[in-house]
Amino acid sequence: MSGPQRRPPLVVLEDVTREYPGGVRAVAGVTLAIERGDAVAIVGRSGSGKSSLLNLIGTLDRPTTGRVHIDGCSVADLTDRQLSALRARTIGFVFQQFHLTPGVPISEAVADGLLYAGVGVRDRRRRAAESLQRVGLGHRLHHRPHELSGGEQQRAAIARAVIGNPALLLADEPTGNLDSASGAAVMEVLGQLNDSGTTIVLITHDREVATRLHRQVEIADGVVRADRGVAGVETEVIA
Repeated sequence: MSGPQRRPPLVVLEDVTREYPGGVRAVAGVTLAIERGDAVAIVGRSGSGKSSLLNLIGTLDRPTTGRVHIDGCSVADLTDRQLSALRARTIGFVFQQFHLTPGVPISEAVADGLLYAGVGVRDRRRRAAESLQRVGLGHRLHHRPHELSGGEQQRAAIARAVIGNPALLLADEPTGNLDSASGAAVMEVLGQLNDSGTTIVLITHDREVATRLHRQVEIADGVVRADRGVAGVETEVIA
């Protein structure tokens, strides 16, 4: 008898390029696989193509050439509505800016992460409280954003991103606006989420932040230059 079938990687990019008007090629032939439960830092300087790569992984953008597969689905084969549904059930987003509505208790801001998921108000509030507890903010449910530190606001933004239990959490420079102590607290929360099974993909220009994740993918000029941490092996993709 054969054993159970191994699930495919959560994210697969096959020779993906992304070009913008004027002939600007932000992503230039990237092939990459991200396994379920992985924790990956995409690291590079400003203008390296890391944000464009994250947008492709997050299905916020479609490739010019090549194929992107998310949770077994080929992005190119999906309608915009199907793509939105895939994004809603599979992907959570955390940005450098917190995007918390001023004057609104963070429990309500987090509950809004389920606003379009067909979840009733009472259940949204319950799950928001659970999600805030998960990131260490269970005692701050009724506080407004201006009453929280920067690190607490970012943790609230993470709680909103994971309230729907997405398989994949994408973080765009999540520590970029924080002091070192707050940044370390945010990275600890991301580590705990990864330990519980959430796949983490984070972009950063900060190599110290990158080394806190199991795997580091280095990108420059839209090309993957190195992929470190896969089974403890460093792979130099391009010399």
